[in-house]
Amino acid sequence: MKGKILLVVGLGVGYVLGARAGRDRYEEIKNAAQKFWSDPRVQKQVNQAEDFVKDKAPDVAEFLSDGAKKVVSQVAGAKKPAARKPSSTRTSTAKK
Repeated sequence: MKGKILLVVGLGVGYVLGARAGRDRYEEIKNAAQKFWSDPRVQKQVNQAEDFVKDKAPDVAEFLSDGAKKVVSQVAGAKKPAARKPSSTRTSTAKK
């Protein structure tokens, strides 16, 4: 859905910027877009989307926080010094 909206907006912007019909055509397009945005059906959907985001934002924030804590604890646990193994060059020089 988001991709479709972006496509329509991109096409509209491209048309407006590329149109050679002049200021009158630009005003017509601008007024049509404003009329569309002011439509009660569109605003109802906008309000529903806003409410959904407001409702889910705390859950998303908690999920991201928990994930970040898990990653930090894994990284902190991985920073323990590893036991050194003698390298092959040290072993060969030590034998000589």
